[in-house]
Amino acid sequence: MTDVVLERQFAAPIEKVFDYISSPEKVLVWWGPESVTVRNADLNFGQVGPWTSEMHAKDGTIFKVSGEVTEVDPPHSVIFTWAWHDDTDVRGHESQVQIVLAKQGGGTNFTLIHRNLASDESAQSHTAGWTSSIGRLEAEF
Repeated sequence: MTDVVLERQFAAPIEKVFDYISSPEKVLVWWGPESVTVRNADLNFGQVGPWTSEMHAKDGTIFKVSGEVTEVDPPHSVIFTWAWHDDTDVRGHESQVQIVLAKQGGGTNFTLIHRNLASDESAQSHTAGWTSSIGRLEAEF
């Protein structure tokens, strides 16, 4: 199994960054790569429980992913499971995402760890997707 670790420094206080990674309205601002539109999403990472998201590509392809928020520690971290759905809506291999925030100077150190990805190819694809999403998040600060 393969892990992905991505780090960024945001010029925003930890509480503001946590709000963007936990409140449903603000998650929608940055969730998903720039090339997709998010629809039919329930993205409340501020509380333990299920979540789901459908990302629609310009060519009409739909990417559905879902999981369970397993831990929330405001304003420091969120942990959730992650699994893509196939064309018949069956969940595939489950992995885990952890977002960790730490105060650094007047800003925030952001670390995303995506654990237990099924392959190196999957890790490369997720690295590209998360990098695009995090870029969208960074633009908010």
